[in-house]
Amino acid sequence: MKLLLDFFPIILFFVAFKLGGIYVATGIAIAATAVQIGWFYFKRGKIEPMQWVSLVVIVLFGGATLIAHNEEFIKWKPTVLYWVMGLTLAGGQLFFKKNLLKSLMGSQMQLPDHAWRVANWSWVGFFTVMGALNLWVAYHFDTDTWVNFKLFGGMGLMLVFVVVQGLYLGRHMLPEDRAANDPR
Repeated sequence: MKLLLDFFPIILFFVAFKLGGIYVATGIAIAATAVQIGWFYFKRGKIEPMQWVSLVVIVLFGGATLIAHNEEFIKWKPTVLYWVMGLTLAGGQLFFKKNLLKSLMGSQMQLPDHAWRVANWSWVGFFTVMGALNLWVAYHFDTDTWVNFKLFGGMGLMLVFVVVQGLYLGRHMLPEDRAANDPR
């Protein structure tokens, strides 16, 4: 259910684009993200920092798209979000000597520090590549292709990356954690 809620604005953006075009879709995405944030606040009483960042980015870039009536702004939104996430993970590691990925997931699994470092830098690389790939698709293909890529390509690549990352992390889980996660 949480996964569906996380992708709620993207799915609504896709449907709205197919039915009403880029400007309708952009307005729907802004509203859907605001509703999503409200729902998370209602259910949990708090909002994660990256959810706030996502809201700010969609309001700024979506708002610029609607005000300027220029779809270039909304096409930059995923790239900005990917790169902010990548820079956040990299900055935490480089400047604060803190692995933010471990801070987020360390209570769910126990891994050696080198595995956490590899996982963190893998996500930094993934976000960097995804941001560049989004721009490449946005500027080399029509808007319809970009919207399809945003939903299916972006989610597909994320799924593949998460599976590969899970296989890597599974190899490095400490024995007591591996036994706790075994479904048998």
